Amino acid sequence: MSRQPYARPDARTREAKAQGYPARSVFKLKEIDRRVKLFAQGQRVLDLGAAPGSWSLYAAERVGPRGAVLAIDRQPILQVFPATVRVVTGDALTLETAALSEHAPYDVVLSDMAPNTSGSKVADQGQSFELFMRAVEVARELGHAGSHFVGKLFMSADFEAARAALQQTYGKCTVIRPEGTRSRSTEVFLIGLAKRA
Repeated sequence: MSRQPYARPDARTREAKAQGYPARSVFKLKEIDRRVKLFAQGQRVLDLGAAPGSWSLYAAERVGPRGAVLAIDRQPILQVFPATVRVVTGDALTLETAALSEHAPYDVVLSDMAPNTSGSKVADQGQSFELFMRAVEVARELGHAGSHFVGKLFMSADFEAARAALQQTYGKCTVIRPEGTRSRSTEVFLIGLAKRA
């Protein structure tokens, strides 16, 4: 669930670091938040695939001191967070529900999980779909009625199945490819709003 490093930081990466975030991915979440109004003060957020920490840091800022964020990743996260963020090192595919439910029920479940790319487009797409569906499963179990979900997916033949999974669970489903996405990337973000009771 790690992200592959690029040889040279681009302007967006430098801008993110200048604003105190470890990676450019923060701008994707900011755009999604701006467009669908994900966050509010006092919310509880679960961030799956949180390394290096940009999404968790942004979420913590948006939910404020009365909110709480649980950040999960297989990799150690070195980012310094406010006290409202708790970090757990572990694999979201295999962690028991109890380990993920510290602040449940959640208002927002985020998943920026992505496979370690293998060079096989089909294999990478398949693993991306597996990670996405695991995140949806967690959101179904641990998100309360009315909660929201954001999940990353590599575009593939599985796209319609992924969207259908969200449509079964959430009142509204939308797809966003943020402006900051690299041109060669096939990733999109599927957003489920207002989880059904």
